[in-house]
Amino acid sequence: MKPCHPLEDWEGPFRTAVGACFGGERVVFRGKDLHRELGEASWMELYVFGITGRRYGERELKVFNALWTYTSYPDSRIWNNRVAALAGTTRSTGNLAMSAALAISEAAIFGRQIDLRAIEFLQRTQKMLDQGEDLAEIVAQELRCRRSLAGYGRPFTADDERLAPLRAHLAQIGFPLGPGQRLAVEIDDVLQRNRWRLKMNYGGLAAALATDLGLSPAEFYSFAFPAFLAGMQPCYAEALEKPAGGIMPTRCAGLAYNGPPPRRWP
Repeated sequence: MKPCHPLEDWEGPFRTAVGACFGGERVVFRGKDLHRELGEASWMELYVFGITGRRYGERELKVFNALWTYTSYPDSRIWNNRVAALAGTTRSTGNLAMSAALAISEAAIFGRQIDLRAIEFLQRTQKMLDQGEDLAEIVAQELRCRRSLAGYGRPFTADDERLAPLRAHLAQIGFPLGPGQRLAVEIDDVLQRNRWRLKMNYGGLAAALATDLGLSPAEFYSFAFPAFLAGMQPCYAEALEKPAGGIMPTRCAGLAYNGPPPRRWP
C-alpha cells in the first residue's frame, strides 16, 4: 500500500469539489452557477445545499427553518446570549460578540454537543434494533453508561415549551412522521413506562427530524450550530442602547461566597 504523504500528494493546483470563484466571470457552488442557477434560492436553501450537496423541497426547507426559529430566544440571561450582551456592554464589535456567543454555544449539556450526541444515539439505536436488540435494554444501557440520555430531560423544567408549537407546525405543513420521529417517540414511551424522570426535549425532536431529512451527525452539527443566532442579536443591540457596563452589574457583596477568607499580600 502506497504510504500517504499529504504535503506531496496535494502539492500543485488546488483541487476542490465544493466550488471556486473565477473573478470577473462566475462562481461555482457545488457544481452550480451561484448567480445563474442558485440566485433565486433562499439563504436557508443555499446553506443546507452547501452542507449536504443535496437540494431540498419547500416543505423540507420549512422544517429546517423552524428548527432555527423555534429556539431563538432573545433572553440575555441565557448562557450564550449573555456573552453577546456583555460584549455589547463593553462596546465590542458585533462580529466579535456573535462569534464569542456562538463559540460557547457548543456547550456539552445545553448546546450543540448534545445535539450531536442525540442524533448519534438515535441512529446507533436504530442499527441495534435492526439487529434484533431490545429498545428498553438499549435505553437502560445508555443510562447506565452515560447517566443521561441525549435529547431527553431538561434541568429546569420537565416539559419543553418548544415541542408543541413545532409539532403543530409540522402537522400544518404536512411533514410526515418518519422513522426517526417514531423512534424518538418510542424511546420517550420507554422512559415513561419505566418511570425514569426524563421526557423528550427539543434536541430529541430536532435530532429525529434531522434523521428523517437524511442528515448525518456531522451534517446535523453543521446545520444546527447557528440555531441560537437570531436570539443573540437583540441581546447585543439592547446592550448597546444602555450605558456601558449597564448589563447585569453585580456588587461583590451580592455574591454568596464560602471559600477561604481574604489574605494579605506582602
